[in-house]
Amino acid sequence: MTEARLYADLAALGIAHTALEHEAVFTVEESEAIHAALPGAHTKNLFLKDSGGAFFLVTVDHALRVDLKALAPVIGAKKLSFGKAEDMQGLLGVTPGSVTPLAAINDTAGTVRVVLDERLADAAAVHVHPLRNTATIGLSGPDLIRALDHWGHTPLIAAIPERA
Repeated sequence: MTEARLYADLAALGIAHTALEHEAVFTVEESEAIHAALPGAHTKNLFLKDSGGAFFLVTVDHALRVDLKALAPVIGAKKLSFGKAEDMQGLLGVTPGSVTPLAAINDTAGTVRVVLDERLADAAAVHVHPLRNTATIGLSGPDLIRALDHWGHTPLIAAIPERA
């Protein structure tokens, strides 16, 4: 799907959002200036595959260091590893660096399980990419969940374990 479809769906759902265009960012470190410009929760996204072949998209606060070993049982997965870029492109229609929970709009088969850190679920502002890493949009946690529900990807809201 296109970014235009994404924005059309948000408008149709009555979801208010902010938007900021910026240089391409590929890491949390590169996005520090964006964090300063946009108050609220900033995210990082992990595209994961378990040993049984299931795919997961886990969205957490940018500063959280996720314990993948402890995460697996929390989300009902077997041993987790990072998914391949080709799978990400094929299932979510995005490339590394542009991963976003909003890419669930492209997974019409429902192959990828979306997981949202419970600390983001109620946040007033959650900042994510709109299918590309040259912009950031902010919407509330409840509105993000509503959009995901609309696309058939009701997220698993979970306490994501942090690495010590």
